[in-house]
Amino acid sequence: MKKILIISVSVLVVGYLIFAAIYFKGSSHNRVVRSFDVVVRDSLRTQFVQAEDIINLVKRFELYPVGKTFGEVNTLQIRDSILTNQLVESAEVFTTSRGTIVANVRQREPILRVISDTRGSFYVDSRREIMPTSINFVLYVPLATGAIDEKFAQEKLYDFALFLNRNPYWNAWIEQIVVRRNQDVELIPRVGDFRIIMGNLDNYAAKLDKFSLFVDRGLNEVGWNRYSEINLRFENQVVGIRR
Repeated sequence: MKKILIISVSVLVVGYLIFAAIYFKGSSHNRVVRSFDVVVRDSLRTQFVQAEDIINLVKRFELYPVGKTFGEVNTLQIRDSILTNQLVESAEVFTTSRGTIVANVRQREPILRVISDTRGSFYVDSRREIMPTSINFVLYVPLATGAIDEKFAQEKLYDFALFLNRNPYWNAWIEQIVVRRNQDVELIPRVGDFRIIMGNLDNYAAKLDKFSLFVDRGLNEVGWNRYSEINLRFENQVVGIRR
């Protein structure tokens, strides 16, 4: 008798759960979406994407959910429309029990800005992918100009820019990276009227260490205007070209 009672109660509970799931699912489908909230992550540092941009983009695709029932809203379509913005890295769209739809958006993170003689202006992001610039916001990352193709920007230049980003001392020193047609590199410092000749980007950390030593033992002694060019391309030596 006890076993029959347990089975009967279990059947009733399962039946209620199935009924409740069907009922509340139908009920939620008929609820009207009250608001569409956009959260742009890392917006304190980077402001390539604004919440208003995302809302306008979703409206352009005629997917704006406010005023529609939840049954009429396709969150995957909304997400895909947001991802058409090339400044967006990822997006997650979901519903809440409060009757709202939320879009969590992550912006792409630039590591290097390039102004190329042939390819124009673009960024290289943290995934080594090319991303467009924005008219609304400029992020101060290492700047490279000159004869730069996308492959060089995504490989050797990216590695050098990442090194600068991770070393505040050198990042503060270097204002611009200039690339010549043979892919040799010159650096324009923020202080002093001279150029730093790196040659190729092989062993760039060791070359910059040589320059640091030259500053301590040379420039600080003879003055910052003595040289027009400081050449680091030669192994175990620094060659200064006087004005």
